[in-house]
Amino acid sequence: MARLPRLTIPGYPHHVIQRGNNREPIFSSPADCEFMLALLAENARKFEISIHAYVLMTNHFHLLVTPDTANGLPHMMQAVGRRYVRYFNDGHGRSGTLWEGRYKSTLIQTDRYLLACMAYIDLNPVRAGMVAEARGYPWSSHGHYVGLRRDKLVTPHALYWELGNTPFAREAAYAELVHSGLTAQQLTDLTQSALYGWALGEPEFVAHLQNHTERRMSKASAGRPREASRINGKSAISPRQ
Repeated sequence: MARLPRLTIPGYPHHVIQRGNNREPIFSSPADCEFMLALLAENARKFEISIHAYVLMTNHFHLLVTPDTANGLPHMMQAVGRRYVRYFNDGHGRSGTLWEGRYKSTLIQTDRYLLACMAYIDLNPVRAGMVAEARGYPWSSHGHYVGLRRDKLVTPHALYWELGNTPFAREAAYAELVHSGLTAQQLTDLTQSALYGWALGEPEFVAHLQNHTERRMSKASAGRPREASRINGKSAISPRQ
């Protein structure tokens, strides 16, 4: 099957995964992680990207971002990837490729999957057996959202602000959301959609996206489908979902 082109649509959240070549480590020390976070902060500002959540694992990392422009996300990932490879190779006496090909990404439906995707990202170190709880892992945005530290890299999404009327209420609600975990279906959906590039959301959401591009949005859609479903004369999906 031909490889689908990556799709970036401004105003929509994107789940991004970048892996090390042959699953080899891309972070070998705290200094490596700090350098990556600094690169992400610098280039997110430069290319107008809001980073809502992240986790740096030993051999891969996840981001949940909303780009303001069509080219911002690929430009950011290219700039970060090239600079980090030079840094890592120079610092660790190696040469050659570091990444397992191009990064993977997909668009997700905001109201249905954004908070679940944040929890999915936070729980990566727990699923890997690296920590017992998400709050015990230092290289993720989880600490910011539960009040353990302030992280200037993070731009909370509007849905996070809706979790409570005070910082304490939001932090407690989000901590409980992550503690409750995800269903097996959510885990599968979030992983497979990012790896294969299929848009993640309800059929109306996917149809709405499909009306704006020739690129297939789901495994089942071979071409441009009928017009997206409408509710009360208005599109069922808003531009920011």
